[in-house]
Amino acid sequence: MPKLAIRTLGELTVSQDGVTMPLPASKKTRALLAYLALTARPQRRDRLCEMFWDIPDDPRAALRWSLSKLRSVVNDAATERLVADRERVTFAPHQAEIDIRRLATGLEQEGLTVVPLREMADRLAEPLLEGLDLPNQESFQRWLTAERQEVQRLQVCVLQRLATHSNLTPDQALPWSKAWLEADPFNREAASRLLVCLRQVALSQEAESLSRELERRFRGAGLEWPLEPLSEQPIVKSDSEHPRQLLARQKIHFCTAKDGVRIAYACVGEGPPLVKAANWLTHLELDWDAPIWSPLFRELASEHLLVRYDERGNGLSDWDIGEISFDVFITDLETVIDALGLERFALLGISQGAAVSIEYAVRHPERVSQLILFGAYAAGWRIDASPQMLKEREAILTLTKAGWGQDNPAYRQIFSSTFMPSATHEELTWFNEFQRRTTSPENAARFLSAFGDIDVRHRLGLVRAPTLVIHSLRDGRIPIDSGREIAASIPNAEFTSLDSDGHLLLGREPAAQEFIDAVRRFVAG
Repeated sequence: MPKLAIRTLGELTVSQDGVTMPLPASKKTRALLAYLALTARPQRRDRLCEMFWDIPDDPRAALRWSLSKLRSVVNDAATERLVADRERVTFAPHQAEIDIRRLATGLEQEGLTVVPLREMADRLAEPLLEGLDLPNQESFQRWLTAERQEVQRLQVCVLQRLATHSNLTPDQALPWSKAWLEADPFNREAASRLLVCLRQVALSQEAESLSRELERRFRGAGLEWPLEPLSEQPIVKSDSEHPRQLLARQKIHFCTAKDGVRIAYACVGEGPPLVKAANWLTHLELDWDAPIWSPLFRELASEHLLVRYDERGNGLSDWDIGEISFDVFITDLETVIDALGLERFALLGISQGAAVSIEYAVRHPERVSQLILFGAYAAGWRIDASPQMLKEREAILTLTKAGWGQDNPAYRQIFSSTFMPSATHEELTWFNEFQRRTTSPENAARFLSAFGDIDVRHRLGLVRAPTLVIHSLRDGRIPIDSGREIAASIPNAEFTSLDSDGHLLLGREPAAQEFIDAVRRFVAG
């Protein structure tokens, strides 16, 4: 039996060795505990302050007070589960069990009998974190809504397995079939299953009435009807995973660079390793909600052990750092690879991450099996730039320092609009906010300055790994000629263009799938 048990379905409760622990009266403090426990990953202190408290509340002091109250709830004499340093806070689930995580893990098992599935259905019918809504804390409320949607998804999975269980007779499966369709009213297979079940138990009149209702429902939503055919075959589960499932499976670790900076890295998926070099800007957790990164990572993780890391100065890596330069970008990648003990892998570089990947491939030809570059440039903005160009870029650095962290996203819009010209207003708004939450104004300016000094033109001819260069035809940030020149300079490199204007690809555009297909063909070949 675990020493610590956290119940999140229904009201939040915590028990140690079977004894219920008194929780702080503060609703925000209890919500903080739930967030840390369910994410079970390092969280930046400034992010937690922003998520749970408003400026007049002195967020940093409020966070310190809350953590002091929670330590006695989750820690014991032998185990420190609430771990905090100057930049991050983590709940480490040593000898701890969280009910919703236990249920999710149990549901992954094949061949479950009816009894445990019924118990799961009963538990999942309870609301997640009942009474812990914080409607004035928008970020927390969004997270809570997404978690509740994940619970609903698990509930639908349980109901589906009960409705289609081989050990249940049609009359026993009927209530579960009804519950499945009620929980997922536009699921074609749930509708088909219930109609079949009703006819099997000789409720033909009810089946006909339901069929007419479903026709109005589906056609009103623009969905195809009737269902063809009404099959009694078992439902086939999809192999694709939801981003939140991958986020839950992702394991975040830290390694330390030579100068003492802690670099956060994560692995997810199975298969041949594929390492993605860091680029502007990343966050190992927030990336999974991104309209640009999430679809890409989901596809890559379906066939590979996908390795990602946050560059120093952003994401979950240390922000309070000394050096930001191209040289440390290389050594940070080397540090992550060495920490994982990877001997040979495919390497993906996007934007300035492409130059980092090129340099790494030249230094370590024995490790890089294939090199994939997207939106690449070999020389930064200071290299061979005109005086006017230098003046404009320096002005952008000044604007970045002044406006990056402000509520008005006008400064960050400078970058968003050139990264993704065809993005919708909602997508640009998301990217603006993502950039603000991913690094500080000072570090943003330091990154931009460091990018200006990149120059790997003299290294291109030394690349020995098979190389695929991909570039958007109308990339307004890094023109396609840059990609063509790199492909022409790397021995035997392949070049593929995409019908897009994005320096970063939106998951919804056809070019994103073309990118995935090109990478798959290249790696397989």
